[in-house]
Amino acid sequence: MAQVTRKSVEALRALVGDENLSLAPEVLEAFSHDETEDLRVLPGAVVRPGTPEDVSAVLRWANEHEVPVTPAAARTGLSGGAIPTEGGISLSMERFNRILEIDAANFQATVEPGVVNQVFHEACRAQGLFYPPDPSSWGSSTLGGNVAYNAGGPKAVKYGVTAAYVLNLEVVLPTGEIIWTGANTLKNSTGYNLTQLMVGSEGTLGVITKVVLRLIPYPRHHFTMLAPFASAELACSAVARIFQAGITPSGLEFMERDAIDWTLRFVDGVSIPTGPGIEAHLLMEVDGTDEEAVLREAEQLAAVAEEAGALEVLFAQSQSERDALWKLRRRVGEAVKKHSIYKEEDTVVPRAKLPDLLRAVKRIGAEYGFQSVCYGHAGDGRRRMARRPPSAGDSPAVH
Repeated sequence: MAQVTRKSVEALRALVGDENLSLAPEVLEAFSHDETEDLRVLPGAVVRPGTPEDVSAVLRWANEHEVPVTPAAARTGLSGGAIPTEGGISLSMERFNRILEIDAANFQATVEPGVVNQVFHEACRAQGLFYPPDPSSWGSSTLGGNVAYNAGGPKAVKYGVTAAYVLNLEVVLPTGEIIWTGANTLKNSTGYNLTQLMVGSEGTLGVITKVVLRLIPYPRHHFTMLAPFASAELACSAVARIFQAGITPSGLEFMERDAIDWTLRFVDGVSIPTGPGIEAHLLMEVDGTDEEAVLREAEQLAAVAEEAGALEVLFAQSQSERDALWKLRRRVGEAVKKHSIYKEEDTVVPRAKLPDLLRAVKRIGAEYGFQSVCYGHAGDGRRRMARRPPSAGDSPAVH
C-alpha cells in the first residue's frame, strides 16, 4: 500500500479544504491509537470530511492511488479498529455530529455517526423514547463506532445490542459510491441484508455517514438493587438462577470486591457495603411501564437472589442513588486501569458457565502470579478481566 506523500497532501487539500487536513505531530499522535493497549501507528495525515460527498471524494482518490484509509471518531475501541495503517489516512468522522431527525410518530431517528451515544440517549428520552444500547463508554463513544462494533452495554441483557436497532445505513464504499443499505421500515426483505453485514464490520467494508435507528417507548419505572455475596462464585451462580426463575432484568452486572474498592477511590457520593464477608456484588435492575408490575418483578428478583446466596438485597431509594450505582459501574474499567499496569480481556461464556470461568481465571492467576479483577455484563455471560503482575509487596495469590 502507498503512503501519504507531499503530492498526496496537496490532492487531499483540494478535496476537503486546507482546514480539514492536518499533519500536525500532536494530531497524528492523537489519531495513532484508540484504547487498545500498547499499540500506536502514525497515519500520514488526518482528514476531516464534512459531507458524504467529501468522504466519497477521499475514498475514490485513495482507492485510485492505493492509499489505505481508516475511519475514526471518538477512538474508544479496545480492539484496534480505529488504528490506522502506517502512513495512510485517518478519516476523522468528528464533524458528522448531528441528530438529523427524531421521528416520534414512527419511533425512529436519523443521526450522523459522530453523535455521542449519551447525547442521543438523552435527546430521545426528552421525547419519551428509548435507545437501549449503552456501552460503558456511552459518554464519549459515538453511534458510528457503536454500529461498527455492534456495541452492547448493561441494557443488552433485556433489549439486545446495537444490531437490533439499526434499520438503514448510508455508507460510502471504498470505490466512492454512496449507497443506502436497507429501508426505513421494520420489515425489509428485498435482497441481501447489507445493513446487518455492515454492523460489526469495524469500518472494513465502507464508511458510515448516516444511521437510521429504531426506537422504543421509554420505560417509565425502574427499580435498581444491589445484591452483596460472600463469594464471587455465589454471585456468578445466582445469574443462571435468576433467568431460570423466568426473570429478565434490564440490567445485571457483576462486580468483584477489588473492582468496587478501586472504583470507590475515584467516584464520590457512592456508598456500597464492602465490609468483611462481602466479596462480590450483582447490580440488578428491572424496568417497565406499569409501576406495580415492575415492583413485583423487583421483589421476585430480590427473593431469587437471596435464595441463591445473596445477603440482604438493597434497593436504591431515589433516582440519585440509582444514578450513583450506575456511575460506579461505568467507572470500573477506568479505575482498574488507573490502579496499575494491567492487561484487559473480554470473555463470553454461557451464563451457567460463569462460575467455571471465574474459577479458571483465579486458578491461572495463582499459577502464574498475577492478580485478576473480574467485572462485567453478567446477564449476557460476558466478563471483563483486568490482570496485573504483582508489585514488590504483593503476594502471588489472587484475591
